Amino acid sequence: MSLQVEKLEKNMVRLTIEASAEEFENALQNSYLKNKGKINIQGFRKGKAPRAVIEKMYGPEIFYEDAANEIIPEAYEKAAEESKLEIVSRPDIDVVQIEKGKAFIFTAEVAVKPEVTLGDYKGIEVEKKEITVTEEEIEERINREREQNSRLITVDDRAVQDGDIAIIDFEGFVDGVAFEGGKEEDYSLTIGSRSFIDNFEEQLIGKSIGEEVGVNVTFPEEYHVADLAGKPALFKVKIKEVKVKELPELNDDFAQDVSEFDTLEEYKESIKKSIEESKEKDAKRAMEDEIIEKIIENASMEIPEAMVNTQVSQMADDFVQRLQYQGLSLEQYFQFTGMDSKKFIDSLKPQAMKRIQTRLVLEAIVKAENIEATDEDLDKEINEMAKTYQMEADKMKELIADREKEQIKLDIAVQKAVDFVVEHAKEK
Repeated sequence: MSLQVEKLEKNMVRLTIEASAEEFENALQNSYLKNKGKINIQGFRKGKAPRAVIEKMYGPEIFYEDAANEIIPEAYEKAAEESKLEIVSRPDIDVVQIEKGKAFIFTAEVAVKPEVTLGDYKGIEVEKKEITVTEEEIEERINREREQNSRLITVDDRAVQDGDIAIIDFEGFVDGVAFEGGKEEDYSLTIGSRSFIDNFEEQLIGKSIGEEVGVNVTFPEEYHVADLAGKPALFKVKIKEVKVKELPELNDDFAQDVSEFDTLEEYKESIKKSIEESKEKDAKRAMEDEIIEKIIENASMEIPEAMVNTQVSQMADDFVQRLQYQGLSLEQYFQFTGMDSKKFIDSLKPQAMKRIQTRLVLEAIVKAENIEATDEDLDKEINEMAKTYQMEADKMKELIADREKEQIKLDIAVQKAVDFVVEHAKEK
């Protein structure tokens, strides 16, 4: 394999990679062996036709694609390593020469890590944020706990009221015709939750158990089912049961049931401390973001588009994986949000750019200040990883390659750079 490196504009590089005619011939032969069982040639049993016969009938090009796909990944990986470049994007591959009996030549255009010229990064001015916890916030947290520890009581001596939980059967009709997905039995609906469209829930208030109600609504113009969007509908509803939430009394017994504290006052004090700690963490993150934003503004760097596109692609893959954990597909997400693939990708680009800029300036500060992660730092991080995956630390350390260990150490150094710029910031 031979390699030529050509620098392009805006931190882009073209690698021209050449595999010998012999390497290409080996790949063609492998392609033949892989595919011959799928090719029918008259006069030969399936899978027994010689390569020369197949190439004469279909042309040698029949094996080119598989041969190229065999050569390119390994050849590109070797070329990337040989080039000693800090490549920060996926390669854009273009085949230059592919012909039997000749060398196989292709190019790979890649983005390389941009140089960063740092401006001021020490002494950044930020406004100090005062941390306060209100009684309302404490009450809200306690009320959530009471909700989680509530019990449902069936009532049968009155009509439906706001806040009740109504157990209903319903079926929806548009223009007198029942529509798909519009029918449910024993559905639990909290009145006032606004979980149903339009004023559906309000029309059940004042109705009695056993009563059958006609509920008229109009679907929103942006409704995710296009056939129903903007259309008036009639729901035939039967009220089967009415339940109310009974919250536990707010006293020492409640505190003992939901916490390790003996009194309500102790429990409230622990909630206040928890909220304070959460707000302090939020304030610290906000201050870090503000400082880094100003450091980015003070720095100069030229970010190649391919680098942004690669970051966007990684973020999109992560997002799709998170959706799958929730049992959703990207297509369903598009239906719910009214997005399409272009809008989705465009929405990720600003965040992708911010991530890239943040990482680049922090790595530049690591270099400028000679910030390093020690072996002790690495061991501590690996121990934390081992706990997460419920493994022995020594076993985890064996599984991590040296290159990955260096990446972990760089990540630690980058976090130390964050701590450094926060430590050297000035409060207004």
